[in-house]
Amino acid sequence: MKATYFGGNGWLLEIAGLRVLLDPWLVGPLNFGGAAWLIEGHQPHDWPVPTDLDLLLLTQGLADHAHPETLALLPKTLPVLGSAGAVVVARRIGFTDTTVLRPGELRQHGNLQLRATAGAAVPQIENGYLLEELTDAGASLYVEPHGFLDRALPARPVTAVITPVVDLALPVGAPFVRGRAVVPELLERFTPAWLLASSAGGGVRFDGLLNRLLRAEAAPADLEAQLARRHPPTRFVDPDPGHCYELSPR
Repeated sequence: MKATYFGGNGWLLEIAGLRVLLDPWLVGPLNFGGAAWLIEGHQPHDWPVPTDLDLLLLTQGLADHAHPETLALLPKTLPVLGSAGAVVVARRIGFTDTTVLRPGELRQHGNLQLRATAGAAVPQIENGYLLEELTDAGASLYVEPHGFLDRALPARPVTAVITPVVDLALPVGAPFVRGRAVVPELLERFTPAWLLASSAGGGVRFDGLLNRLLRAEAAPADLEAQLARRHPPTRFVDPDPGHCYELSPR
């Protein structure tokens, strides 16, 4: 299994002989409903659109997961699996092969089995995913971009987990990204060989009123030190954007 990070929530996953594009933001700015004054994100540079894709996998319908300008560049015949909100966005952009996967539902695509899990409520419940390779290699991966772990998921070992590792919150209210809180739960539930940081990396810069109010707690360096003490079998990766990581089992 291989994983290449594009910053934000975006990844190219190579698993079970398939190339799966996850929550891509590859070009242009990122804002919500055109409200750049509220918050707007910028990548250090645009990314080439990956070719020979087999599947587009979307966790949420918000623009930081289903980025309209990026989705517009993809072939509209590319199969799409996603939350209900994400599929609405994909259909609006013109994708013709779309499937809503609700928490608890399974879907097989080639030799890849995908299970949707309950993710963050923003405000409706969105998705995480458990990906399992149905071959002798048997690679597996769990991903949920806001740090909300589905309590219905049974404990089992996986090859890799993609998760936020910091908490993000506004001055009032609980964190809407719960990376710091969820990592110990993920380690206990999945005992992964690899833990990859996501959601807040890649040199992405945010501007706007909301960004000035956000507070972040913890840092990848802190987590790496904790893992070395508490869970040495797990290898932590704070990924370099554009680098392809080969995620072998233990």
